[in-house]
Amino acid sequence: MLLDKLINHLKLDKQEFLFQFNSHPNYPSALAFSDTLNFMGVRNDAYELDKEYWDELPEEFIAIVDNSFSLVKKNGSQYSIYSDKAKTLNKDELYKKSTDFVLLFEKDKVESKSVTSYKPFIYAVFAVILLYSITSQAWYEAIFTILSLAGVYISLEIFNQKFGNTSNVIGSICGDAAGNQNVNSCNKIINQDKTRILGLKFSDFSLIYFIGITVLGLFLPATSFIIKGFTFASLIAIGYSLYIQGFIEKTFCRVCLLIISVLIVQLFVGLLLFENAVFDIRTALLSLILWIAVFSVVLYLNNTLQDKETLQKSNAKNLRFKRNYELFKRELVENEKISFSDNETFFVGNRDAKLHLSIVSNPYCGFCKDAHKIMENLLSKYPNEISVQMRFNYTPDKQNEKFTHLMSDFMYTYKNKSTQEFLHLVEYWFENKNENKIRQKAGAASNNEDLTPLIEMSTENRNAGLNFTPIILINGYQFPDKYDREDIYYFIDELTEDEEINSQIVFDI
Repeated sequence: MLLDKLINHLKLDKQEFLFQFNSHPNYPSALAFSDTLNFMGVRNDAYELDKEYWDELPEEFIAIVDNSFSLVKKNGSQYSIYSDKAKTLNKDELYKKSTDFVLLFEKDKVESKSVTSYKPFIYAVFAVILLYSITSQAWYEAIFTILSLAGVYISLEIFNQKFGNTSNVIGSICGDAAGNQNVNSCNKIINQDKTRILGLKFSDFSLIYFIGITVLGLFLPATSFIIKGFTFASLIAIGYSLYIQGFIEKTFCRVCLLIISVLIVQLFVGLLLFENAVFDIRTALLSLILWIAVFSVVLYLNNTLQDKETLQKSNAKNLRFKRNYELFKRELVENEKISFSDNETFFVGNRDAKLHLSIVSNPYCGFCKDAHKIMENLLSKYPNEISVQMRFNYTPDKQNEKFTHLMSDFMYTYKNKSTQEFLHLVEYWFENKNENKIRQKAGAASNNEDLTPLIEMSTENRNAGLNFTPIILINGYQFPDKYDREDIYYFIDELTEDEEINSQIVFDI
């Protein structure tokens, strides 16, 4: 199922979305799709809605068009459809090609994951090579190098596309217009390439060739003889590619034709303008070492990325099992239920919520920061569906006055300020671990807050065996050890709707 245009329009990480979607226990159902959007920060509600009511839908919604989840955008009397590609339909065509399923969504402001990208480094290398060519080489040598860089860039985009990365460059070259078949033609030629040499496809050798020829071009005119030889040899690749496109696949790929054009122009530049240098054995040996090195690097990257892709697919299948809600629920309720008498201290969220979470933690616990972050995210995302109690483990100790002062500041803020200010203060503590700053932010007049409720809460925690931190409890049931704490994100929607779980009262609020 291709969802490129939909994912791009929603500005989602494609690899992350597809991984989460494929690993959902109900993949490839509408429930799996909806849950994945929720996980990625796109809040949504699904409906079965008769077509007669579709005129009342918002300007953007998601529907199943031509058996694929698609973003639908109203544009006057026409509808723009985004899925694997963009197309335009009128109302009758849309109604005929779609089911009654609609999904209304709104995108939350979520923190994007910082992913280290190689592209800035690649662009920097391109800029250095380009600057060197323009300032230090003859004009025809600079043109040859620029063409080589163009070949490297296009080939690199094709290489990345093998591993599920959407390429806007390839899409723009091949064409994205509605009804345009060039995208499919490019995909057919590139993706269906049956050439395999040590696991490398024909398109991979384009990347190897252009990287090698770019490096050799930096040493012109000393390498002109070698470069001429390789440009002549490229005629074999050109002929093979045209044969595959014209006689085997019977369709032409624009991006392939663009690479062929680059090769032909380089051939004429080398043939007509390069010096007639003689063969040099040392240059030839260095060139051979260069090609072996480039080939080895590309082969290594290809095998590594293929292994990673295989591992991700296998992991996605395993996660479908792990993320099965019924299995999670069984593990959850197998734990002994714990009831607390304190229902006031550090209690945040909707007091009428049926789903109550407790987090047992210690302000000086290194791992508690992430657990509190999870609770804060859930409170932000589900303000009406859940409540949370922060149950700090605290024992009065004259030897540790800083701990007592910190708890006093927390207690003062909780009693005298808003819930948001209290949550921000706790968040600030875990980010900075500075008692003096907390004191300033709390604005407490003294350290004489009554900490008796906190001491009693800690005693309850110890009596229940909740000594190690952090611990998360869901309506009195301890979060299963077999799951990572972050897995709660995958189950929270079902937990909020589970009447059996929600009907079990932990304490009276």
